[in-house]
Amino acid sequence: MTILQPSRARRGRGATFDPHNRFAPLASEAVDDGWWREEAEQRIPTEVRNEPAKSALSWNKSPDLGFDRSINPYRGCEHGCIYCYARPSHAWWDLSPGLDFETRLIARTGMVERLQAELCGPNYQCRPINLSGNTDCYQPLEASRGTTRALLELLHDCRHPVTIVTKSALILRDSALLADMARQRLLHVFISVTTLDNDLKCSLEPRTASPAARLRVIRELSAAGIPVGVLASPMIPGLNDSELESILQACRDAGAVMANWMLLRLPLEVAPLFEDWLQTHYPQRAAKVMSLIRQCRGGADYDARFGHRMRGEGVFAQLLGQRFQRASKRLGLNTRRYDELDCSRFRPPRAQGDLFASE
Repeated sequence: MTILQPSRARRGRGATFDPHNRFAPLASEAVDDGWWREEAEQRIPTEVRNEPAKSALSWNKSPDLGFDRSINPYRGCEHGCIYCYARPSHAWWDLSPGLDFETRLIARTGMVERLQAELCGPNYQCRPINLSGNTDCYQPLEASRGTTRALLELLHDCRHPVTIVTKSALILRDSALLADMARQRLLHVFISVTTLDNDLKCSLEPRTASPAARLRVIRELSAAGIPVGVLASPMIPGLNDSELESILQACRDAGAVMANWMLLRLPLEVAPLFEDWLQTHYPQRAAKVMSLIRQCRGGADYDARFGHRMRGEGVFAQLLGQRFQRASKRLGLNTRRYDELDCSRFRPPRAQGDLFASE
């Protein structure tokens, strides 16, 4: 059964309510019958449960992605980004894609052992692994669990190339390890920057690093010799799209050498969550923003087709793409590519001895 919480903003949380879990047969919704009742808690604590990992690598065949494998140390994400396309996955664990996604997290245990076994597989072929494809591998939970750090140490030791996407300043904890991987052409990092407006950030992505902190991350990683890119994502028509050029400029000035962008995606439960968030935080803009989004999605809230889901279609989406291309060219971005990472030096970790093959 899904218990639907009333729609309203909670301090430090992105979602304004828990939508019905599409796999649950029943839903319960609170109704005001006029009798006194206690107010719902303004703050919702974060709960974490462990889940032994059955595998480490997740595989995909999407032509829209620059990688075919990824590792997700955690399920759910405390960052609480209201637009997160991964929210619907929480329904698989009998949890809501709304507030549950950012407050009821799952930490996967035994990931290093599972990854080591998979890398030792006789048919394994080395290609860059992305951390993380579904939720942020450097979300606050990583500070205490350290699963991402342990996975990176294994990948460093067996010289396996990695790409990282994050919006957390916690990545600076591992800067020495990442710098050594970068020197061996084993690493690219992308920092996701959605806005330079901290007020917008606080409601859109409540528990992420501030825009200033993300620019600092780019500066420090770049100074350490790590190739850093900016992911201007998601671009939300009528809300943050006017910042596209300024985001690229600020990140290039901080040391970014690569860039990409994506249009807002609203699959399944994300659409009603985002629309309710708009009505709560930006009621005067809500109708315009949703109208522009639908113009980019053939009249619907979302278009899941390959080749369309990341960029959209129509005049507004085409204009965004042209603006990105012109700004990137002017700023000298995108001179490096994923395929520049070196897969030739990979050595599978051993199951015994010193664990790693010699040169």
